[in-house]
Amino acid sequence: MLKFSVFDTASAEQRGSRANEKRSGIICSKGDNMFIIGALVNGLAIVVGTLMGKLAHRIPEKVSVTVMQVMGLSVITLGLQMGFKSHQFLIVILSLAIGAVIGEFIDLDEKLNLLGNMIERKFQSQQNEKQAFSISQGFVTGTLIFVIGAMAIVGALDSGIRGDHSVLFTKAVMDGFISLLLTTTLGIGVIFSAVPVFLYEGIISLFATQINAVVPQDLMNSIIAEVTGVGGVLILAIGINLLEIIKIKVANLLPSILIAVVIVVVQHTYFL
Repeated sequence: MLKFSVFDTASAEQRGSRANEKRSGIICSKGDNMFIIGALVNGLAIVVGTLMGKLAHRIPEKVSVTVMQVMGLSVITLGLQMGFKSHQFLIVILSLAIGAVIGEFIDLDEKLNLLGNMIERKFQSQQNEKQAFSISQGFVTGTLIFVIGAMAIVGALDSGIRGDHSVLFTKAVMDGFISLLLTTTLGIGVIFSAVPVFLYEGIISLFATQINAVVPQDLMNSIIAEVTGVGGVLILAIGINLLEIIKIKVANLLPSILIAVVIVVVQHTYFL
């Protein structure tokens, strides 16, 4: 509820205008200037979790294998839970099919691996030759796990639209714990995933500061539902990769998220 002081000499019309502007995000409070704080905390949590995981690298191999299997099963469960949140699964299927074609054409998986390999070469002298997983694998796997998902999108939107960072703070705790476990088996490469996570969530938060004035609430709800569904399938694929059941180039499916947004917008604009 908005309260006005008895010393406020503005007219009722002016006060009403200011109230509407405040609700639409045109006038930002002092806390709104810190819209990226949630993304920053999330990135720092991954760094801290990775460093703690590196200190715990002496965990017995059988324990590490079991932990990674548990991680894989947990990620699969999360992916299924997210996938079922789609309101129109046909959109999810179309998005994945079209996104896969685009992803294979530009080969995002290869480009991400090349970036990881470049980082790996810079630290090659520090790596143990017997290390089971390379920096590139840690970077790519960590990036996909931390970036894809409803919490990253919804949390960043909340930070930008309402200045509420609680969702990203919760995600930071989860990601910190996950990065610790991932580092025990995938190595220090996980730490570099903090950069794309911060940039991804920070950019969404930046654009979300004015999103209320552009995107209707019902359209936003539809976008979040279908992007969550697509993200759930990608998360499921990550879990399958962690269990080493089959190798899926998950990065090549990332365009599916953008395709889902486009389909929902087109449907909302021309068919609803």
